Amino acid sequence: MTFSTRTATNVALLIATSIILTRVMGFVIPIAGFMALRISFGEIPIILAGILFGPAAGGIAGAVADLVGFMVNSHGGAYFPGFTLTAILTGLIPGLLLYRHRHRFTLVQLIMVVLATDLLTGVFLNTLWLTIMMDTGFWVLLPARLASRLVTIPIYVTVIHLTRRAFMAAGLDTA
Repeated sequence: MTFSTRTATNVALLIATSIILTRVMGFVIPIAGFMALRISFGEIPIILAGILFGPAAGGIAGAVADLVGFMVNSHGGAYFPGFTLTAILTGLIPGLLLYRHRHRFTLVQLIMVVLATDLLTGVFLNTLWLTIMMDTGFWVLLPARLASRLVTIPIYVTVIHLTRRAFMAAGLDTA
């Protein structure tokens, strides 16, 4: 696996954007006394890395953004490797499903991939990790985490769709 200088630079910019959106511009809402719901848009650049530059780039972007982001601002929590796995999958899954079709997939396909990825990673896995870390009930945390997705998923799809078109128009999606 080798990346051109252009690809590495673009992925690095997406990683930096993810860190800023997650760690600086995101905010945490307590649920049942635990800091269990973080609202941020840091997943968007990770998903874009996978779609535009392939599953390996998406997975690497997710891992680096999570690890460096934790060092920048941990939001007061301990490091937990499950969240790094989630970040890797957030870039890997869309890359596996859409990278080969990045020039011609439909908006419906993008919606389905973002929905499936976010439900698996952001809702199911992250809720599981929080349950393990905080020793609280999965079903206690799940409703609020699902409700937040009613807001975030349409925003994710819109921003990813528009950004992908801008990257492609500028020729920045080539290796």
